[in-house]
Amino acid sequence: MIGIVGGVGPLAGVDIVKKIIEETNARRDQDHLPVLLSSQAHRIADRTDYLLGKEPINPGIAISEIALELEKAGATVLGIPCNTAHSPRIFEVIQEELLKNNSKVNVLHMVDETAKFIQANYPDATVGVLSTNGTRNTGLYKQVLEKHGLKCIEPNDALQNKVHAAIYDEGYGIKAFSSPVTNRAHDELLAAIQELKSKSAQVIILGCTELPLALREKSYYGLPVIDPNRILARALIEAINPSKLIPVAE
Repeated sequence: MIGIVGGVGPLAGVDIVKKIIEETNARRDQDHLPVLLSSQAHRIADRTDYLLGKEPINPGIAISEIALELEKAGATVLGIPCNTAHSPRIFEVIQEELLKNNSKVNVLHMVDETAKFIQANYPDATVGVLSTNGTRNTGLYKQVLEKHGLKCIEPNDALQNKVHAAIYDEGYGIKAFSSPVTNRAHDELLAAIQELKSKSAQVIILGCTELPLALREKSYYGLPVIDPNRILARALIEAINPSKLIPVAE
């Protein structure tokens, strides 16, 4: 059974369940895979705030506790639909806590799965990454992409602050206004993609699970857009039952 540690943010958990359904080869209700979603945002500290030193409690503790609850309920493979939660300072704590509790659940690494997907489908690509300040400042995507032989391009400081605000700003950001997303947040993100293209990006990663709520097209300005939440959904299906995974569209 697939388990999802939701609440990081809340809509990202719902979004990945939707994408698991969309990526499953099924013709009737009974053909779909069992999925458990535990959305308990009140228990999990903000991941970016922790990485930036604004939050003292490592969110990996609460994530691991919820992971153990999902395992007890029957989950054998887990996904965490939050890019920032996969930064080593958080993800390593999750792994340590699960190990201490003799957990057998398989926790997939969203960023590593995304890098593997790009390497397989866009080999040797120069990859532009849009993400939160926490994800960018820890070098998470840069390190993982380079490990897979891919070049990483990120926004400069001024543009990065605009991308972060498009996600977090309480007046217009996606976390505050997600349905619908504000025009300002949408336009700031499009401007960031244009900037990354001017720096020779060939593929764009939406490296925050809020971003696909604003950028729903498969490409912008001729650049393929990769949604790690969808990649994680596909990896979870493959881990449970590869025969259920819909092939990647050409």
